Amino acid sequence: MLTDKRVKAFVPAADADTAKKFYGETLGFKLLSEDNYGNEFEMNQVSLRVSFVSADHLQPQRHTILGWTVQDILETFNFLKGRGIVFEKYDFLEQDENNIWTARGGTQVAWFKDPAGNLLSIDQQA
Repeated sequence: MLTDKRVKAFVPAADADTAKKFYGETLGFKLLSEDNYGNEFEMNQVSLRVSFVSADHLQPQRHTILGWTVQDILETFNFLKGRGIVFEKYDFLEQDENNIWTARGGTQVAWFKDPAGNLLSIDQQA
């Protein structure tokens, strides 16, 4: 019943203005709507709802909650880095000089956080 329906993803944020700027300007997603409870963005036929929560209720997850598969991870990495994105370095993974990890199967992944501390990723499939 849901297999042919549009997906809507949800991400929490405590600072509405900062989240709007990050997802709208830094990442470049089109703002579809905004209200007192959140902003909704268009992400390649998927809706992203940035839901506003109070700072004391915000609990960023330590695992990836949102990611994008890209054609060229290095090109995307450089684009995002140019927009101020800082990529995460993990001691338990062997990452290259750009903090990109290559999985056994050859898929490459890099992680970064949004202003609320939510972990996001980009990956290039092998």
